[in-house]
Amino acid sequence: MSTLYLLIGGNQGNRQQILTQATDLIQKRIGSVVASSQIYETAPWGTFDSPTTLPFLNQALKVETALEPHICLVQCLEIEQQLGRQRPNTPHCQERLYSSRPIDIDLILFDHKVIDLPDLILPHPRMHLRRFVLTPLCDIAPHYIHPVFDKTLSQLLHECPDNSSCSVYC
Repeated sequence: MSTLYLLIGGNQGNRQQILTQATDLIQKRIGSVVASSQIYETAPWGTFDSPTTLPFLNQALKVETALEPHICLVQCLEIEQQLGRQRPNTPHCQERLYSSRPIDIDLILFDHKVIDLPDLILPHPRMHLRRFVLTPLCDIAPHYIHPVFDKTLSQLLHECPDNSSCSVYC
């Protein structure tokens, strides 16, 4: 078995319900969800069309899986599609890199593997720059040592240059 850390989030529709549905589908299709962070509400990260873009809800999950990383990625993309997300490479999709979405499922860490392929980079290459990723991860794995930076997730959060708000969602 391998340990996979995911970040799930979205800002369209019933945000909390969609996170629950995503977690259920991950449990069924990828592996056992053995830990989950609190849910955090965060400002949109990146450039968005509208100043009225809703905040995102984000949650980190620790998953025990027998699947290989690429199969996990395929399953995550299929779950996203099932929950209403259309990515740019799908017909009739207007989504850009940073846009509103019902769900986003990102592979963040997989065991202590370093993978650098065109369609999959692990650890996630920008995780250390994003408070909305590190804060929920620190709920469930504060002492996990990043395999590239050789620092704990808590250390990376302390050093994170992102000052955007990330607060527990009630």
